[in-house]
Amino acid sequence: MTRPPTAAQRRVIDAADPVTGRLRGTEAQLAALVRRGLAFRHPRPPHDHFLTPAGHRIREEAEPTAPAEAGAATADGVFAARIGGEAQAPQPGPARVREVHSAWQGLLELRRMTSPDGAVDRPCGWERTHLVRAAALALEAAGHRPAGPEPDAPGYRVRATPQPEAVAVHEPDLDALRACAATLEEAGWQVGEHTEPRARVRYLLASPRRA
Repeated sequence: MTRPPTAAQRRVIDAADPVTGRLRGTEAQLAALVRRGLAFRHPRPPHDHFLTPAGHRIREEAEPTAPAEAGAATADGVFAARIGGEAQAPQPGPARVREVHSAWQGLLELRRMTSPDGAVDRPCGWERTHLVRAAALALEAAGHRPAGPEPDAPGYRVRATPQPEAVAVHEPDLDALRACAATLEEAGWQVGEHTEPRARVRYLLASPRRA
């Protein structure tokens, strides 16, 4: 891309669904985004338009950088999965369950649309560029309990690692930790169990499976 999107195009990009990247705009706006490689038109009816990985990167540029301990939702209320340990977290209950289920179904649809063979059993490009959020969504959607804000609170915590395609999952209960591993493996992640050298506690390293 040689020049930034126009203000109107940027508004369309910024308003895209945060998980699926589904776009809404005029035909001219959507066609212009396709020409610039920022969107694609799905070949099957209803032929909706979605952000490409390049379009997602443009959208991310507008979001403030947040630390790994960031809250479960942005200031504008956009959905984000629980990573565990947030100081402020959404209230549990039926509404949150529905919201998480909807986000997970949207992610599966994104996998289907962006995979050459329509497979949903392995992570897509969005997940590979949002590792912590993607792994946390898989865990929360499967019903695992995220940790509270207290340092020793039970529940999972998903954190970034120095490795380019791996996240760490911490859970003080060993059975719960291994249940998290099973969930991530079922969701298309490669998972290994490790021991921290100093603390001697077990944790997971998980990476999106490619095939």
